[in-house]
Amino acid sequence: MGEKQNQPFQLSFNASLKVDFQGSRVTSDGGLILVRELDERLGLGDLIVEHLTDARRGKNTQLPLPDLFRQSVYSRVAGYEDVNDAQRLSQDPVFRVIGSEKVWDRGAALTSRLQTFETEMLAEEENFAGLARINRELIAKVEALDAAQRVVLDMDSTEIPVYGEQENSAYNGHFESTCYHPLLLFNREGDCLAAKLRPGNVHSAEDWEEVLLPEIERQQKQGKEVVFRADAAFAKPEIYEALEERDVKYALRIPSNDSLERDIAELLTRPVGRPSYKPVVWYKSFLYQAASWKTARRVVAKVEFHFGELFPRVGFIVTNLETDSRAVVRFYNKRGTAEQWIKEGKQAVKMTRLSCHRFRSNEVRLWLSVMAYNLGNLWRRLVLPRRIDNWSLTSLQQRLVKTGGRLVKHARYYWLLPAESGLTRRLFEAMLRRIAALPVGTG
Repeated sequence: MGEKQNQPFQLSFNASLKVDFQGSRVTSDGGLILVRELDERLGLGDLIVEHLTDARRGKNTQLPLPDLFRQSVYSRVAGYEDVNDAQRLSQDPVFRVIGSEKVWDRGAALTSRLQTFETEMLAEEENFAGLARINRELIAKVEALDAAQRVVLDMDSTEIPVYGEQENSAYNGHFESTCYHPLLLFNREGDCLAAKLRPGNVHSAEDWEEVLLPEIERQQKQGKEVVFRADAAFAKPEIYEALEERDVKYALRIPSNDSLERDIAELLTRPVGRPSYKPVVWYKSFLYQAASWKTARRVVAKVEFHFGELFPRVGFIVTNLETDSRAVVRFYNKRGTAEQWIKEGKQAVKMTRLSCHRFRSNEVRLWLSVMAYNLGNLWRRLVLPRRIDNWSLTSLQQRLVKTGGRLVKHARYYWLLPAESGLTRRLFEAMLRRIAALPVGTG
């Protein structure tokens, strides 16, 4: 009976075609092998061992911490939303071979084991603090390759909608949803340097000092100049003062008000004559002191007249940069890339999948998504050939990670045989060369 069940299927429309199921030998995520090679080169395994503590005893240690950690992070790199997929992925060839030798034959963690790892083991105070250290030290290894003496930091908050009775979720009137309201800090290369999950009803700038100030201190200890950008939610006198005390340059948007508009009244009159199809843009720089400020600061105004619009578009930026007004605006506008990086984190590595009841468990899952995002971003900027290094993380998933392949075991070797589709042999070889060229022991 068993032999008959294992016979291939024959189809009537084509007698020459037979169908057989060999799921345990076939993967749809062959491109993860390249991310695993990069992680090995950067020493992620050593960071896991250094910063995470395994308090388990006895048989539960059959799956080492680095295997559990990689399974959690890599499943997100591949676009799987949560641990519900672990049952199937435990026997996926790629998820077996990216781990230690212990899981090559027996398989990776099942759903219940991975659930306990994420919501209990990593939620312990020491391990939770270790997640941030692993993430930051991984980025530090890459920063050691960059000789730039100027660091640009972008801070932004975002909405993560929740459904149910998650702890500390709350209604946010700005987003008009029940949500969490995390705070994220990026560098200009798109690496997420720090993250903090917060209740849904806090102000956008809440806890800014906890996220921003340690990073400024870290960069300045390395002798680097720090420049900070943020939107109008962070236009607070205490932020300006903290940055000025630390000799940090900044450019922050500030909300318009009557006093500011009086200072640029001459720019608000529409130009005479036939309206131009091209926008007419004017700039002005002036000193301004709000009632809550202890000192006057430089403000740069940008006024745009667009064809068919009755009123001009007006924006104000407070800054201590010494460049001309146009350059200040151009520099500030690049802050918009941080919003794109957050969008990638939500779409590609499922940063929004915070479905646990406990707040700490959701904090852990946010950090795992941040780690997955950073691995994808490091893959993109360190490994991809120049012609495709502008691909989004979603494109990387669909075109490279989602590469079918078959695992064949011989007496001494495993062979992974990927299908040559988006990930070609030539592209695979080029990326392997780039990974091998990274300095060993960076950072």
